[in-house]
Amino acid sequence: MAAVLPSRQFVRFLVVGVLNTAVGYGLFAFFVILGLHYGIAAALSTVLGVLFNFHTIGRLVFESRDRSLLLRFAAVYATTYVLNVGALRALEATRQPVLVVQAGLAFPMAAVAFALHRRFVFHREKVTP
Repeated sequence: MAAVLPSRQFVRFLVVGVLNTAVGYGLFAFFVILGLHYGIAAALSTVLGVLFNFHTIGRLVFESRDRSLLLRFAAVYATTYVLNVGALRALEATRQPVLVVQAGLAFPMAAVAFALHRRFVFHREKVTP
């Protein structure tokens, strides 16, 4: 049975995802350490992250420079923001530190975001095998 290798696009997504996650989590942590509520911290880090991620994901993962996709891209992030804050709220009962909980949510939220971007934002763009 032949092994199935991940696509170059998926590998680029993983590499860019590490960068984007570090930037997003760093912003989130910064705002929480400043004393902001996790909902506000998540909103601010999401807005700033959208602008950064639009360029990295668009250019490096989907090979797109189409600025007209920014609204759809932002809509995906609005969706993931709602899912993320809902998960944070649901997991608040575990009494784990919010920074630990957010770290645990990083990969699942990234996977959801990739699937939504591929399907609803960059679906007309060049897809490399």
